[in-house]
Amino acid sequence: MPPAAGVLGRFLEISIHAPDVPASLDFYRRLGLVEAATGDIWEHAYGVATDGQVALGLHAYEFPSPALTWVCPGIPEAAATLTAADVELAFLKTGDERFNELGFIDPDGQMVTLLEARTYSPPAGRPPPPAAGFFRELRYPVRVVAETTAFWEDLGFVATGDDPRQASLTGDGLAILGYESRRREAPGLVFEAVDLPAAAARLEARQLSPTPVTDPVSGDPALSLTAPEGTPVTILGLAD
Repeated sequence: MPPAAGVLGRFLEISIHAPDVPASLDFYRRLGLVEAATGDIWEHAYGVATDGQVALGLHAYEFPSPALTWVCPGIPEAAATLTAADVELAFLKTGDERFNELGFIDPDGQMVTLLEARTYSPPAGRPPPPAAGFFRELRYPVRVVAETTAFWEDLGFVATGDDPRQASLTGDGLAILGYESRRREAPGLVFEAVDLPAAAARLEARQLSPTPVTDPVSGDPALSLTAPEGTPVTILGLAD
């Protein structure tokens, strides 16, 4: 077993810095996600939108965004395990009178955060299929595919692809796709719709204007949008 496998805990959300949380929530609701009830742990404005599979946490607080966030009840113990596995912590906040959390980054600068408790309640029942389709993956550029793959495998993720130019990984219901690139490109959210033209029509009916594009990573037809906070959103058709 990799030295740090299992240390992450349970996946909570993709955390996104959203200066205008209501505007971002409205955008993701138009995509067909539903809002989840949030607690009062954070002092800043906070909202959550989910498709029932993956949650997007929208935070007015500024941080390296997006961050991949897990719930891990034993933050001090997790910190010790990660340090022993040669993972350098970006921050560590512990104590009886504060909300315990830690953060570290992967080889490509992707922030990972562990929190001691949940910060929202999942909606009751399964939400209806979103207009944009279901979440597929978080996608971001990587410098060396083998290094990225090894890093996440040491944390318990499983490599699923066979393209040497991509780090395709999955773990705890979250899929990550790192694609080889030397350009500085923002991480993006990728959704997958059964019928791409029908998804475009549904989004246009919701006053969104998706742009038809050729996906630069897969080469397939896609729809492109940008969320109010600047997150790139790509919608692909369901693979045959």
